[in-house]
Amino acid sequence: MGTTDDGSGRSRTATSGQVSGAPEAVGAAGADGAAGADGAQAVPVASEAAGAGGTAADGTAADGTAAAGSGSGAGQPRARINHMPNAGTPQAEAISAGRREMLSDARRNQIKSLAERGVKRPRIGADAVCEALLRQGVELFFGYPGGVVLPLYDVLGDYPELRHILVRHEQGGAHAAEGYARATGKVGVCLGTSGPGATNLVTGIGDAMLDSVPIVAITGNVVGSLLGKDAFQEIDITGITLPCTKHNYLVRDANDIPRVFAEAFHIARTGRPGPVHIDLTKDALMGACSAQTPETVDLPGFKPNFDGHPRQIKLAAQEIARAQRPLILAGHGVLIAEATEELREFAEKAQIPVAHTLLGVSAMDETNPLSVGFMGMHGWKHVNKTIQSADLLIALGMRFDDRVTGHVPTFAPYARIIHVDIDPAEIGKNVAVEIPIVGDVKRVLEALIPLVQRVEPETRAAYFAEIAGWREESEKMPWHGSGAWRDGQLSADYVVSHIAEATNHDATMVADVGQNQMWTARYGGFRRPNSHVSSGGLGTMGYGLPAAMGAAVGRPDKETWAIVGDGGLQMTVQELMTLVQEHIPLRIALLNNHKLGMVRQWQELVYAGNYHSSHLLGPDWLKLAEAYGVAGFRASTPEEVDSAIAAARAVDGPALIEFIIAQEQNVFPMMPAGKGLSDLLEEQFEEPNR
Repeated sequence: MGTTDDGSGRSRTATSGQVSGAPEAVGAAGADGAAGADGAQAVPVASEAAGAGGTAADGTAADGTAAAGSGSGAGQPRARINHMPNAGTPQAEAISAGRREMLSDARRNQIKSLAERGVKRPRIGADAVCEALLRQGVELFFGYPGGVVLPLYDVLGDYPELRHILVRHEQGGAHAAEGYARATGKVGVCLGTSGPGATNLVTGIGDAMLDSVPIVAITGNVVGSLLGKDAFQEIDITGITLPCTKHNYLVRDANDIPRVFAEAFHIARTGRPGPVHIDLTKDALMGACSAQTPETVDLPGFKPNFDGHPRQIKLAAQEIARAQRPLILAGHGVLIAEATEELREFAEKAQIPVAHTLLGVSAMDETNPLSVGFMGMHGWKHVNKTIQSADLLIALGMRFDDRVTGHVPTFAPYARIIHVDIDPAEIGKNVAVEIPIVGDVKRVLEALIPLVQRVEPETRAAYFAEIAGWREESEKMPWHGSGAWRDGQLSADYVVSHIAEATNHDATMVADVGQNQMWTARYGGFRRPNSHVSSGGLGTMGYGLPAAMGAAVGRPDKETWAIVGDGGLQMTVQELMTLVQEHIPLRIALLNNHKLGMVRQWQELVYAGNYHSSHLLGPDWLKLAEAYGVAGFRASTPEEVDSAIAAARAVDGPALIEFIIAQEQNVFPMMPAGKGLSDLLEEQFEEPNR
């Protein structure tokens, strides 16, 4: 195996990769002598010397039929029929070459021959991908190999700085990239092959789109000449991802790769973050590449506005000065903008309580007296009552999701609204507002804080006392924090709060979707920014385990817990093997109620107890964990919880705890569908306010 230096200081192995336009005899078109991707003439491969329509030494055509003039039957020659559409045209020749390229490894054998003679391996598109990832600061990515992306895996060993984590399903890779991005603030990267490999990524891509998570999803596709021919594992993945990405690319030329990757990462992380998809044809990955990464990225059509309009900010300060019952609604945008310190400074100067959305959890230390908690459909009663009684709402980086507002005509009926968001499309989309401010939350707060009058705590003493009274009333409900719920059965809120206490409220807690998600948001007691991760907009069951895996590898300095239900875990349980193979020390808290819990809750409370398909059989989780090589523990009473948590934390590697919780425990309060924040259910079968 020969290696040489390519001039960049990197040693390239000549046996790695697929080449077009190689120094000695390698083209991209195949044995028929058609021009390669770089315009070079291909050298015939001996085993394919018959070409597209020639004859071999035995008198047969390349497809094995008798050639014209070879004789058949009564000695009459048989004419060979070419069924290739538009046979003889350049288009037909390109398609034939592409099909041979997909099926033949002849040219890679030529590369091997070059290596044996010590000839340098040229730089190809696959190299450009690896170089672009490193240039963007990527340390690891989550992938699953397949036919058309094998050229990339063929050169990946030449880039030891890039850690590849082999997931067990592409959806797991996409969610892992999301979890990595959410925990680190960096762009997450995932990779899949063409066809089903690409479509398996789509749920994670859509999840990232709705939750403003910066990821770059890379897929492979068939060679360019076969696009649209329904070749094996070909699918129009760019068409599929168009509505659920910030932008997507179809790359057919290796020399476009450096520019496309620079643009993709810029788009993913700039302004309102989100997913970008890059689809690479196989010939782009194999083609010779001479292009370098551009020094700067200039996209005239993509210029997000970061600084709020000064006039609007002054108007906001005036509204705040007049308000008697103001409330801040902190969303995911506060965390994305890294504006948690500015939020605290602003709230403390103006003495304004802070509520948070589901994705805004951890935007403020929940021990801060100004933090009132989680709002919305399953949020705290005192938070929702504060929204309904407020005279001013200051919405920061949130989009007034229906799970926050409920029936919009009944939402915050006495409040004027200031809405700050970097995406102008979100302002006025769901809720009409009085003062819109388009800009980055951090920069807007930096401009607003000097204009806001300092308010002494005693000025709002009566307001805060009323909120505290509502909170005390809410926390006295029988479904809150009891540990033992109905005849000694273990309650989920008790488990979540004890995990938080055991980890000193410093662990990253990644929730799945459903009841476990609401219990985590309500009882996690978050104190550190980005210590809470969950699927918000898309609400993707199965998200918890792979997203926690990504968060754990992204922040190895922080303990990571996945809080999951038995329904969601069964959707992506195969990633347990990834944890073992990569030795990722993730702790998994399985809240097992043998139900699709939120479905069962809705069937009980909304559909008059008409249960159907919500009882869920599952495996013996400890045996399953053992089969994967994961340490397993079980707790079914409050007395067993702390010891199980301690045992899992002591494991050097992944661990799973099955907490057997009450099957009928519901998440309260609950805002029924079509109702508002004043219409909360707090007991089984309680009728909402009319």
